[in-house]
Amino acid sequence: MCYTLKRNMFSSMYPFWSFVIAVLVAQGIKPFFAIKSQKGLNWRLVTASGGMPSSHTAGVFSLCLAVGIQESFDSTAFAICLAFGLIVAYDAANVRYYAGKNIQLTKSILEDLKSKNEIVIDEPIYEEPIKEVLGHKWSEVFVGGILGMIVALILYFI
Repeated sequence: MCYTLKRNMFSSMYPFWSFVIAVLVAQGIKPFFAIKSQKGLNWRLVTASGGMPSSHTAGVFSLCLAVGIQESFDSTAFAICLAFGLIVAYDAANVRYYAGKNIQLTKSILEDLKSKNEIVIDEPIYEEPIKEVLGHKWSEVFVGGILGMIVALILYFI
């Protein structure tokens, strides 16, 4: 009876735990995907946004599949998760990605102007570090989505 109770408690929270584990796995493997570009393991990537794979997409796709498995793929809950997941994936690959590109461009313009002595920047806001990588390429979103669905399936069959 005790085993059944624990199993049912996990089962009712299966979509949530699927989401959490997918995000943690995606974040945990980012340093390994970036070994070549970082010239070694950069463990700071575990807490970074952007990069391969998209942990946002992994989480929502894992949640979506887990809800579909648990509630059925024709349920309202699955439809809501699917809509939410598609918005997150689109946002990661477009809105957040291009926000990061705009930051890179702005920093480059400021550096060019400073190097040519065409502008004097003495405002503290220009000295604040700004994160350039915010979003994802579509390949990073795709891999994140596949990873999330794999996590949901593994947890379902455990």
